[in-house]
Amino acid sequence: MPRKPNYGFERSERNRAKAAKKAERLREKAAKSEARKQQPDEDAAEDTPE
Repeated sequence: MPRKPNYGFERSERNRAKAAKKAERLREKAAKSEARKQQPDEDAAEDTPE
């Protein structure tokens, strides 16, 4: 006999997984942005003509 569906629980699990994935993407994006902010400072010093 199949189990009775628990739509509320299933939806909350999907939403939780989606939120976790979104948070991970935002964390990665912020880390990448921070790395990019650090890199131009070093590149600008090298690109200045003497």
